[in-house]
This record gives sequence, structure tokens and C-alpha cells, in this order.
Amino acid sequence: MRSWYDIRDAGSSGIAGSAGGGDAEILIYDEIGAFGITAKQFADDLKAVGKAARITLRINSPGGSVFDGLAIHNSLKRLSARKTVWIDGIAASIASVIAMAGDEIVMPENAMMMIHDPAGVVVGTAMDMRAMAEALDRIKGGLVAAYRDRTGKPDAEVEQMMASETWLTAAEAVAAGFADRVDKPIRATAHFDLSRFRNAPAPEAGETLMEAPLPDAAPPAPAPETVPVADPTPTPEARVRAETLAYAREITDLCALAGASQRASGFIAADTS
Repeated sequence: MRSWYDIRDAGSSGIAGSAGGGDAEILIYDEIGAFGITAKQFADDLKAVGKAARITLRINSPGGSVFDGLAIHNSLKRLSARKTVWIDGIAASIASVIAMAGDEIVMPENAMMMIHDPAGVVVGTAMDMRAMAEALDRIKGGLVAAYRDRTGKPDAEVEQMMASETWLTAAEAVAAGFADRVDKPIRATAHFDLSRFRNAPAPEAGETLMEAPLPDAAPPAPAPETVPVADPTPTPEARVRAETLAYAREITDLCALAGASQRASGFIAADTS
């Protein structure tokens, strides 16, 4: 089954960090929570690197399930290993929260980060809708705390940045405290349709984007490239994939809000509306 993450030994062979004091590498290169693979599986696989002394986390993701993302952030924070986060292309939405778990966050010059308010869907009575609004407020509080602890910014300032859907270049992220240093530009492996976001950067002239699977090897050798941006003419296959991921994410989030996460896979398999 295709996965949106990969956890592996950064050395020659074996289970990542199993001998203690080794290096491990984690790649998050797709939509978080996609393909029916949740944070629980991620946490189970993460146990293999529990004894690693150093972890390199590489992110190129448009975000995904806020519940899975928060669980991943907390799982990473609990590890004693030194964690270096590289934003290989984009860390948007909940992917940017996961990045906050790093002891050091590095962004190539052409990478971007985005923070925004959590969103959800609800169908029902006014009471149901008020309950959803309250749940989103509680979720936002957790996201604000992650950004605040990293940047040192007041809650009110972080909340305003989130409400405005703020996109940050590498230099802007460093200046605002969301990252620690800027590195030379690289060519990102996977690009994403960012049209669902309000303030996504516009495509540059002549730029073509592609979908790419999670890499089996380390990211490509550094080479100048522009940042990932929205595909102005998505293919039919890309539109179907985006709609499918959005549907799965909504079902998963609704079940989590209802305290019935275990039912999500059944609803998705039955194509429940």
C-alpha cells in the first residue's frame, strides 16, 4: 500500500536507530492521513527509531488531517533524539505544525510554509454547528500553542496570522521564528494542487508541476528550482485524486470529532455521504 510517509535507517542497514545512538530519517511527502493510513500506524513505526540519537525529518506536504498531524507532532516531541527538520518544498497547514517539533528547522531558499485556521464540515442542527465551532476553537488552541512555543510570539499575533492564512518564504519564516536558517534552493520531489487555499502563491510563467510518489531514496541532489505552487490546469486524474482525498479527510475528521475514529474506514469503504 502506498504511504504518505517513510521511516528508515539513515545509516547502512537495519531498523532505524535500533542499536541506539544511530541516525534515522523520516520523510513526509504527501497528504497527511491519506490512503487510509493514520497517525497510529505512524506512531507504531516511529517506535523503531526510539533509540536514535539524531533524526532528520524531511517534509514536503500540503497538510491533511489535523488530528493525525497533532498526534504526530506530539509523538515526535516526546522523542529524546535531536530532530532536524528540512522543509524540502512546502510545509502547509498541519504539516507546518509537525515541523514545529524540530530542534532545528531548515528551509531551502525556495521552500514555503503556511499556517491557517483549522476547518471542518458539519450537517445538522444549530446545536451541532455550535458544537463544531467550539471543537474548532479548541483545536486552534492546540495549534497556536505549537507555533507560540517555537516562535515566542504572543497568542494574539499567532491567531491573527492563522486567520489570515499566512504564507511565509524561507527568509520570512526565519525572521518570524518559524524556522532557524535558510539553505540553498533545492528541486522538490513532489508538487501539489494548492487551489483549495485562499492565498496560495500564483504559478510562475512556464512552470509545470507533477505528482510524484514518495521517494525510495534520498531527495534529489540540490538544484535551483522554484517553489511548489498550484497547478493552473489540473488533469482529470489529479482532480479525482484531490476529491477523493478531501472526502476521506472529511469523513476521518468527522468521525474523530464524534469520538468514533474506528468507524471512518467503514464509511469510506461504503462511500457514505
